[in-house]
Amino acid sequence: MPAKHHQSSSPPTPRAQARPARADSPPARDTVTADPGPPAPRRPAPAAGAADGIGRIPVLDVRPVVQHGRRPAKAVTGESFMVTATVFREGHDAVAANVVLTDPKGRPGPWTPMRELAPGTDRWGALVTPDAPGDWSFRVEAWSDPVATWRHHAQIKIPAGIDTELVLEEGARLHERAADGVPEGAGRTVVLRAAEALRDESRPAAWRLSAALTPEIDDVLGRYPLRDLVTASEALPLLVERERALFGSWYE
Repeated sequence: MPAKHHQSSSPPTPRAQARPARADSPPARDTVTADPGPPAPRRPAPAAGAADGIGRIPVLDVRPVVQHGRRPAKAVTGESFMVTATVFREGHDAVAANVVLTDPKGRPGPWTPMRELAPGTDRWGALVTPDAPGDWSFRVEAWSDPVATWRHHAQIKIPAGIDTELVLEEGARLHERAADGVPEGAGRTVVLRAAEALRDESRPAAWRLSAALTPEIDDVLGRYPLRDLVTASEALPLLVERERALFGSWYE
């Protein structure tokens, strides 16, 4: 059965009870009750990258961490270390995650894709390598992967002949969206050609689907994925020391 999504609501606020008038109180004046008008709009949801890491896709138990982030984890220039986190979401849509290192000058570097360390554990990890000494930070970003979700559904529905044209059109639109995030050049052309192939009604449905599942498209979308509902963990401190610090620790 498909997962059901439940939306919680706050309990109604009880109305204040009227107090009895005092004997020496002045007579009540006639008052006009103002029209309350439409209900106040809900506050907008927190922007992607909220520091608490709790959003549509929670990011929990990020490691390495020392004293809940009050002290920095330590690494050495050029040394790779593993960043891990628990990432999950409700429903059956595909989820993915990545690590972002921020250097001592506050510049975020290219993000590193994470992989699920063991199927079904919701524990993700990636090796990252700082390249200069100083005070760094890192965070984990989790996001919904609409292209991977579509691929999973398409590979089930199209061979079975279920909603074939609808599924192919959905895939074409997703690839057009993905192409918007790919820099001008051969990579964007590859993704846009996949969208055209998915709409080519002169070809069999199986051929149209296979045109969107090529290694070339995997390579482009691996570097420039289409990301929805991005949620970021809190930025955690990282102290990167010179390589000589390893030998100093060993000697001591």
